[in-house]
Amino acid sequence: MRIALLTDLHANQEALSACLEHARGNDARQFVFLGDLVGYGADPAPVVDTVMALVERGAAVAVMGNHDAAVTGVPGPQMHPQARLAIEWTRERLSAGQREFLRSLPLTVETEDRLYVHANAWSPAEWEYITTPFDAGRSMRATSRRLTFCGHVHEPTLFHMAADGRVAAFLPVPGTGIPLSPRRRWLAIPGAAGQPRDGNPAASYALFDEATSVATWFRVAYDHVTAAKKIRGSGLPPIFAARLEAGL
Repeated sequence: MRIALLTDLHANQEALSACLEHARGNDARQFVFLGDLVGYGADPAPVVDTVMALVERGAAVAVMGNHDAAVTGVPGPQMHPQARLAIEWTRERLSAGQREFLRSLPLTVETEDRLYVHANAWSPAEWEYITTPFDAGRSMRATSRRLTFCGHVHEPTLFHMAADGRVAAFLPVPGTGIPLSPRRRWLAIPGAAGQPRDGNPAASYALFDEATSVATWFRVAYDHVTAAKKIRGSGLPPIFAARLEAGL
């Protein structure tokens, strides 16, 4: 079965719809959402409804991200002021049922040889980032699972750990499958579907083929102009719209 891995949707319905269509066109039969369904974007309710419907049908699993947690609780001290404004704006536009869905999301999901988590395996609720091979190694050593899929970092990256414990990073080429050898441990970051920050405004997600253990990253063009226009018309900080347009 092919599994589509999406993270950091950030209330971007245009990006989510484009990624789902692209993944289904590539025979994805299961979806994994690696957190941060909301925050920054102008469509929190439609995004939560889309993910919630897939989860309820058994077609998806989802884990909690720091923005999801903030909407249903108290924003952490590391969240910058503009993000806090977006959290307050988002909270007012979600129904009680939508907020309860976010509140009920687990921090981690483990299945077979895989761990799904938003930030990292060593302390999922502290929301620390994985930006270096050292961080990736720390996360991989904190779980018994061979494969870790996580989000939080808005750039696509693949880390691997050799038998001697050395960790290296690799930048995936979109559309090129990468065999995740059983002789190594792996940590894969699909990149952000809803708010890319690597200079490319196209949405980013990954596919994992269970039968072949091959992971493939994709960049999907979507109507980011409309998504940005919605943000500007919503009262949210306009910097969030500019980020979509520049992919930063």
